[in-house]
Amino acid sequence: MTLIKEMTSGSEFVGFYLLRELEVKQTNGTPPKDYFDIVLCDASGQISAKYWDVSPAEKSLFAPMGLVKVQGIVQLYREKLQVKVNRIRPTTEQDGVAIADFIKAAPIAAVDLVNTIRRTALDISDAELRGLVEYCLDKVGDKLSHYPAAKTHHHNYYSGLAYHTVRMLELGEFLCGQRPFLNANLLRAGILLHDIAKTEELTASLGIVSEYSLQGKLIGHIAMASQWVTEAALQLGIRTDSPKVVALQHLILSHHNLGEWGSPVQPQTAEAIALHYIDSLDAKLQMAEDALGALPEHEAWTPPIRGLEGKAIYRTHLG
Repeated sequence: MTLIKEMTSGSEFVGFYLLRELEVKQTNGTPPKDYFDIVLCDASGQISAKYWDVSPAEKSLFAPMGLVKVQGIVQLYREKLQVKVNRIRPTTEQDGVAIADFIKAAPIAAVDLVNTIRRTALDISDAELRGLVEYCLDKVGDKLSHYPAAKTHHHNYYSGLAYHTVRMLELGEFLCGQRPFLNANLLRAGILLHDIAKTEELTASLGIVSEYSLQGKLIGHIAMASQWVTEAALQLGIRTDSPKVVALQHLILSHHNLGEWGSPVQPQTAEAIALHYIDSLDAKLQMAEDALGALPEHEAWTPPIRGLEGKAIYRTHLG
């Protein structure tokens, strides 16, 4: 079977894939004809695809998150690879494929990531900050083990949120060792909670986001996480205007840095500055790593990456 990352322009293939996204659209012709606008994926990556002249019967056969067998040809469209699907059918039990085989996941086991997060929370020596963090972690339950960190930009796969959090904790530990004036307890708490409400902002299954929830659209994960800290403080008998609660909420509310990026305030404490740049660094490096990891061996440049200001990334070979 041809892996998506191995596809090249002009190549023909037959293989099994996950139908990550599917939308019925119409051509601009007269009369207009229905076609499938598709995103196919496997564990190596994803690719856009088109299936033209869809019949009425076929429209009821397929749905997102289903496994399909595809025969198609890879084409170059607007400098991006795209599949023209010639034949497609749902998989059967006789095909011997399972959905877990087509899901991209974090490179570290989910159980190990969650254990690291939980252990870090327990290691917060300030009892009130530890209580606030543990309340919010308990609130999300087992979603922490499988949720992605985003729909498209970064860590958008199974256990992506936990992986992003652990990588940020590692960067935070380094910074606190290098700059001891930082409050390590507060920074750890901010890292653990900055994206925790992604579990309610996004509707996801097996690490793939299908849509934003109503709360996600109308409130967003930043405001929700700040609300959770208030809720935790009320439950734990901590004053909601205490310096610790306010400092933690400030980290959460400012971690995107700018209003156009979703933050109502900009970082105004040293720990908030650290959190913003730790978050940005890990997200941007992961975008580059994932794009390079999906790049066929014979190619040197990735496609443009939206989260990196639309820039393509060059694979360096220094011998």
